Amino acid sequence: MPDVTAPYQPGTPCWVDLAAPDQQAAIDFYSDVFGWTGEIGPPEYGGYAVCRLDDKPVAGIMAAVPMDDQPAPPTVWTTYLASADADATGQAINSAGGTVVMPVVDVMTLGRMSIAADPTGAVFGVWQAVDFPGAGIVNQHGALIWNELNTTDRDAAAAFYKAALGIDSEAMEGAEDYFALSVNDRPVGGMQSMPSALPPGTPSHWLTYFAVADTDGTVAKVTAGGGSALKEPFDMIAGRMAVVTDPQGATFAVIAPQPLNGS
Repeated sequence: MPDVTAPYQPGTPCWVDLAAPDQQAAIDFYSDVFGWTGEIGPPEYGGYAVCRLDDKPVAGIMAAVPMDDQPAPPTVWTTYLASADADATGQAINSAGGTVVMPVVDVMTLGRMSIAADPTGAVFGVWQAVDFPGAGIVNQHGALIWNELNTTDRDAAAAFYKAALGIDSEAMEGAEDYFALSVNDRPVGGMQSMPSALPPGTPSHWLTYFAVADTDGTVAKVTAGGGSALKEPFDMIAGRMAVVTDPQGATFAVIAPQPLNGS
């Protein structure tokens, strides 16, 4: 079922959000592409927009603005991993060789969050839910379906996520050099060495995948809206996918998944 009715297990990707220089333009773009609804939030939430699909939270979009003495965040989609205790997770991240980039903060009564980087440089968020568990709908058109770590050192990354967040990794059957990331024996994401097709020097990163009903049609909408296709639609073991950028340069993937068990 696409509706999320149970709490996210620690280590599971539970939310994604985008920092964009032009927040309203980003909301408009993703609304056109995926059918989301959303608006710039109130000042007490920093203007953060919780976008919705079928009236359920699906992703966040915020303005990429400098905070205090920090530069504006990059225009990227950030994957958040669930935690039962954000402070303890921060300590585990440091102990495992990662870096806490932004210390734990309370987000109103919604939850507690931090931003961290693994030892290979991939940035991710940590989310400890209170009133807001995360994405309320997944695995259907316009919703989050997969989160993939592309890393410059697969062994180091695997050891880190196991130690810091309890995430296991195992070679995925039928997919050469691709590893499933699992929580309690349930696949929650993927990991691979940095693809050779990416420009030299591309840093380790998490890539967000959104499910779509029609990959080619979605890519056409992306390009019509001012985005571009980094990797044109192609067929692979899990379905038909493409990698694209939005008009402000944020990269994400879209995939029309293969039906399970031939259904």
